[in-house]
Amino acid sequence: MLLTAYLLAIGSALLYGAADFLGGLASRRASTVVVVVIAQAAGLLPLVLLLPLLSGSPSAADLQWSVAAGVAGSVGVGLLYRALAIGTMSIVAPTTAVCAVVLPVAVDAAGGERLAVMTWIGIGLAILAIVLVSQHDGPESPHTTVSGGLPPGLALAFASGVAIGLFFIALARTSPAAGLWPLLVARSVSVVLFSMLAVAARQSMRASAAVARVAIACGVTDMVANALYLLAARGGPLSVVVTLASLYPASTVLLARLVIRERLSWTQSAGVACALTAVALIVGS
Repeated sequence: MLLTAYLLAIGSALLYGAADFLGGLASRRASTVVVVVIAQAAGLLPLVLLLPLLSGSPSAADLQWSVAAGVAGSVGVGLLYRALAIGTMSIVAPTTAVCAVVLPVAVDAAGGERLAVMTWIGIGLAILAIVLVSQHDGPESPHTTVSGGLPPGLALAFASGVAIGLFFIALARTSPAAGLWPLLVARSVSVVLFSMLAVAARQSMRASAAVARVAIACGVTDMVANALYLLAARGGPLSVVVTLASLYPASTVLLARLVIRERLSWTQSAGVACALTAVALIVGS
């Protein structure tokens, strides 16, 4: 049972990374808000079509946690994109990812979850991997200038990581009896919130067919990743599942290397190695 949960979490990490890669490609050609709205809506449609074939009866508590997950996830994504816009990615990305891991792990540990020593070593190595794969060895960006004691975007990155961590926690709190309904509720909340943002910003929703196709693929991939994470969180310790799911930067880095020929720095290569070692330690313990 635990092995299955861990494999599902690893699968979610691979797909989360792929979704981020696709979202990044689409965002190079269109407004981020447009890409996010299309992607969120695209992920919602196949879930709606599948629900009649899936069992599940969410309780009031399940619905409340689902709404909380939708709000937290929306806030996390919004803050993350803003932080990336004004800050340096090599600082913002690892900060957000590590915060998203640490919060659920701390909550699980406070709840009395007992894990093997090798599992804790694997979690520590996974957090190191997240930091390493998000680095680059290129010249510093002008955004790295420190202002007010913190690099630009760093405070938003911390807040984004906390919000994403809360998303992981809230989604994991839903019961297995709820089926995939929590994902439908959470994604519906996200679509509504981002659509309201687009309207408030008077953002045109026009996008080329090529951008729309990539954004749709991003949304569907992200939804499948969410489904795998939800199933994993119901079958294994939250601290381990979240750590494995948060290895997604490794997937993004590898796809960038294979598809658009971005070079891996030595730190990113070391991060991928750390990620693979962490997975072996956690799954084997």
